[in-house]
Amino acid sequence: MLAYHERTKHHYHRYAASQGYMDWATQPDPFRRYAGAPLVRLPLAFPAAVAGRELPYWRLYVADGVEPAPLSIESISLFFRYALSLTAWKQVQGSTWSLRANPSSGNLHPTDGYALLPALFAIHDRPGVYHYAPKEHGLERRADIDPSVWADLTAAFPEGSFLVGLSSIHWREAWKYGERAFRYCQHDVGHALGTLRFAAAALGWKLYLLDRVDDGAVAQLLGLDRDADYAGAEREHPDLVALVVREKWASDRGLCLSKELVSQVASSRWYGAANALSREHSADWPVIDQVAVATTNRMFPGIATDEEFSKLPSEEELFEAPVRSGSFTADKVILGRRSAVSMDASTAIPAATFFRMLARLMPTRDGRSVPWDALPWRPRIHLGIFVHRVNDLSPGIYLLARDPEKVEPLQQAMRPEFIWQRPPSCPPGLPLYLLKAGDCRALAARVSCGQDIAGDGAFSLGMIADYRDSLATYGAAFYRNLFWEAGLVGQVLYLEAEEAGIRSTGIGCYFDDPVHEVFGISSCGWQSLYHFTVGGPVEDTRLTTLPAYNHNKDTPMSSSHPTDFQGSVVDALREAIERQIPNSQAEVSGGGGHFSIEVTSPAFAGKSMLESQRLVYGAITHLMKGDMAPVHAVDSLKTRTPAP
Repeated sequence: MLAYHERTKHHYHRYAASQGYMDWATQPDPFRRYAGAPLVRLPLAFPAAVAGRELPYWRLYVADGVEPAPLSIESISLFFRYALSLTAWKQVQGSTWSLRANPSSGNLHPTDGYALLPALFAIHDRPGVYHYAPKEHGLERRADIDPSVWADLTAAFPEGSFLVGLSSIHWREAWKYGERAFRYCQHDVGHALGTLRFAAAALGWKLYLLDRVDDGAVAQLLGLDRDADYAGAEREHPDLVALVVREKWASDRGLCLSKELVSQVASSRWYGAANALSREHSADWPVIDQVAVATTNRMFPGIATDEEFSKLPSEEELFEAPVRSGSFTADKVILGRRSAVSMDASTAIPAATFFRMLARLMPTRDGRSVPWDALPWRPRIHLGIFVHRVNDLSPGIYLLARDPEKVEPLQQAMRPEFIWQRPPSCPPGLPLYLLKAGDCRALAARVSCGQDIAGDGAFSLGMIADYRDSLATYGAAFYRNLFWEAGLVGQVLYLEAEEAGIRSTGIGCYFDDPVHEVFGISSCGWQSLYHFTVGGPVEDTRLTTLPAYNHNKDTPMSSSHPTDFQGSVVDALREAIERQIPNSQAEVSGGGGHFSIEVTSPAFAGKSMLESQRLVYGAITHLMKGDMAPVHAVDSLKTRTPAP
């Protein structure tokens, strides 16, 4: 696992291993379905008893501030609507792609969601295991659970409780990002854990990560270990199971599930076979499988009972006054969340807004702050912040120690010349320190793979993990948890930016060790795991936004983007192919980023279809790179040799 992390670092002189281009012939389907599993479509109209849609966003953070909604098909629908559903479709020049409540690296969405539900009217007359299908906003019934098994499985929990699970299909990220994809999959799990927790909060429910349920049990509960159901399809890696409860409940952080009962669930009647996401895999990345095995959760030794939270700040210490007002509803913030694609390099935010956003990232000593109440461990992620445009706050490099007891170890690990000065007007419970004053816009962009967006916002940051100590305490499996916590930090920043009327986005591409050098970190004890930027977005007015579920359901999803390419794309494709492939003749048609290509050449003789297609993609890859590439997808590619 340590070797994987070092191997997948980006450096100024080289990036982590990947294909270096996107093989569109093997682009994975973003939607998993189980053929033969009954689908229950969830309603999109909600009765008054399901109160989330009119709830002020700020109320999500108020402990016991929402009357728990009854468990019903409507409340389950709203839960998944806020957690994992589509939120919109984007369209430009005939190309269409979807957005989701849970963000994802490259919009590739390796994370799939599941639920284990009791018998519910209009869903099923007995307990079951369900896979959430986001495109349909429906539940695919994967298994029937015997009522007596369900009763025993949930006997320790309040009535009306249910389980949710997350899995990762690593190939979806590896297709684009190669070996570094395992990191991004874990980020996405953290984001999804955050969306699940906020969805539960909108309904007045609680959510607790069951950290002592090992990966084998997760696979059994979700049906991921059923080889026959994945014949010819990409496997899903078990990530986590969480408990959702409706009632006030003093949780035991050491909760686990009986192995015998988990096995009985696995012995249920199962339905459906998984679809294949790619016709073939253009590259294999065995190191991803190796690190997945190395980080398998076989139960941590004691997170739930050993962690001490009494030294964390109180809500009163984090906020000058309790936040009891805001600009938007929870519905608007959650479903309106978008990832900024560029920043305007001018928008500044008030210091009070900045402090409030950071305060939301702090767990409190009572263990009740959302979403941190879902995690049973103390904060292990701290923030190295590049402040650019915050009113009444000096630009410079700052540090937020999310665990106040880690201030001294961080001081010892960082540059001795840092000043560690508390900003004026900073809330007393917020462990924020100015390390070095000065303009750091260019520096922030440089260490974020040269991306201007890191310097053009109000602030950006690197998430610095208490790396070696965490792994020594909890074992190699906790490597994933560090990324989950980072993703959860990112999810709070996403929502807080929306509430503030600005935008944010995650940055997965950064130069690992140069970031450490900025802070003077020379050992492997602390490692940067994720970057983020927050500021005033530049909106692309060429895009049309369509509703998530009541426009044309058959519209294909893609990840197309508009282009500034000048000239005929059809001619450029034909000329590139005929120039690169000997004695070839290319016929090209299409537009709006989507094209059909037919190539005839003797160079294809003796080659497989995939090998021939790769020759073509190699010739046109320069027209498919970047966010503004003129070619988004080749919808049809045929290769043939000349007739004799």
